[in-house]
Amino acid sequence: MKKCEHPLPEPEALRMLWRKLAALDLIMSETKWLRVHLYEPDWTAEATLGIVDNGAGDNMHVVFAPEGVVLKGFDHMSAMSPHAREEYEVWPGIYDEVPAGLLAYLRRDPDVFDADDTTFCLWRSSDDAEWRAGEPADAEGLDDGADFLLGFLEPTPEEYADWAGTYFDKPISLSAVQYIYNGQPVTEAVIAELNPERDVAAAMEELKVLGFI
Repeated sequence: MKKCEHPLPEPEALRMLWRKLAALDLIMSETKWLRVHLYEPDWTAEATLGIVDNGAGDNMHVVFAPEGVVLKGFDHMSAMSPHAREEYEVWPGIYDEVPAGLLAYLRRDPDVFDADDTTFCLWRSSDDAEWRAGEPADAEGLDDGADFLLGFLEPTPEEYADWAGTYFDKPISLSAVQYIYNGQPVTEAVIAELNPERDVAAAMEELKVLGFI
């Protein structure tokens, strides 16, 4: 086990960021499978789930639970993909030191995601002061996809607006993005400013689930 080398925010800040990104994506697209950022506040009775899925075979899943936070990512082009191995299996060392209580969440619901589809895993126990990462065996020089996938967690409104304008192929109101990044309750006017074509009532219903109304 080693200290995580990637700059991740504190667990609660990460959860709030993921939630904001999911809110923005659902406003920008009424079609769920076209969204990249998703957040399920009621995944289980005790844990919430964040998802990044770029639609090209790469994804991240993060579980926020009483025991802490665990994040696993899968870059399908990585040499560390289980699909690149002779016998389909997780690269040795990725999960070896993940606390059992957190690892159990990754294997809890195979209908939601495949725990074995992973090229990196990061975690932080509730009593830990820093993020941790596994130490994959014989992986020196190999790209696990973490830099690429963590890049989808746009930390600033400007970065989200730049990305979303290209991805959704629409002009993006930076002031509206900033409003949501500030965590304020979303209004019909903000939805219309971000995406005039969006069904406002339907978006409001989804935003209620996320706690933005």
